Amino acid sequence: MNKIKIMVVDDSIMFRTWLINNLSRESRFEIIGYAVNAMDAMNKIPLLKPDVMTLDIEMPGMTGLEFLKQMLPKHPIPVVLVSSLNVRVFDALAAGAVDFVRKPDDENHISRDMVLSTLISKIKIASQAHVHLPTAEGFTIANGTVTRKTASRPTFSGQAAMPLPSGIPGASASGRYPGVLSSKGASITEDMVLAIGASTGGTEAILAVMRQFPAKMPGIVITQHMPAGFTSMYAERLNRLCQMEVREAKHGDRLTPGLALLAPGGIQMRLVRMGSGYSVSCVGTDKVSGHCPSVDVLFDSVANVAKSKAIGVILTGMGADGAAGLLRMRKNGAYTIGQDQESCVVYGMPMEAYKIGAVCTQTSLEAIPSAVMARLSQPNQKL
Repeated sequence: MNKIKIMVVDDSIMFRTWLINNLSRESRFEIIGYAVNAMDAMNKIPLLKPDVMTLDIEMPGMTGLEFLKQMLPKHPIPVVLVSSLNVRVFDALAAGAVDFVRKPDDENHISRDMVLSTLISKIKIASQAHVHLPTAEGFTIANGTVTRKTASRPTFSGQAAMPLPSGIPGASASGRYPGVLSSKGASITEDMVLAIGASTGGTEAILAVMRQFPAKMPGIVITQHMPAGFTSMYAERLNRLCQMEVREAKHGDRLTPGLALLAPGGIQMRLVRMGSGYSVSCVGTDKVSGHCPSVDVLFDSVANVAKSKAIGVILTGMGADGAAGLLRMRKNGAYTIGQDQESCVVYGMPMEAYKIGAVCTQTSLEAIPSAVMARLSQPNQKL
């Protein structure tokens, strides 16, 4: 097996040295070089040709965010951010970074061993990732190839599933961003719920789905693999950019139409019945399927309490978290959707769900909102 060639970019000599020394101990890694700032990195990339890059966001001169915007269109290298608690992380992910790791922080008990273990895992995942760069002109750059955004033809797993009505577009004819979909004709009731799960690449994938939803929607519950501290900032970002209200969930929050609740980092979130509707339980810190919060935990709870009144969506991510839970949702009557390989940063979780028959419809990221609205317009359609 070929080693993963890594380039470390960080202006702190102490932290950079610590990273290089410790990553070098991993048998699958080869540290081929480092850069002390963005301009240094820009000059070295064509010579070193790294497979994966670690990048600090806050650097003197050109910031990590500015660097990504200039570098990735020319050199689509998977980038793992190593950053302090900073809202700019999400801007960097929007610019094309694959994932992020929070820097060690003694005040918040984030140890160096914990950071190193997480970073090693994310570098391995990043080495298999597809770099997707959205552009204003309605094109994407994926690993250096420029393509027009289009809605792929959906594929179906297991039983015959409901095709998408032609009247609900997945993308405009020009390939430009399709904008907010209409809720006209959709069934919006208190007992209907949409559950979304994602991991690597999921912050931008969830946004791409959520920003097409109108304000009038069933309640939505979301689990994105993300550490504590970042989920509140991510919820605020979604709330700012989407029509629906989006909040980081708190234990006992009632789920209502027009509201989306995001699982808090480091805590398991479950859907529970509350009268004719639902609330959320946010308790427990044990990992399930290797994660906390876990998509399987959320999907299992939705399968148990919402049954056929649910829609499940599994998006980009490494591993199998969410696949088993989505299968339980489908077996209990829910309509389930998986993201296709071409539009995933990492086709892991959706692939595992599709392989075990958990997915009713598999389609592109751009077409998933249309698939959801189609189901809401025909909630009693037999699967």
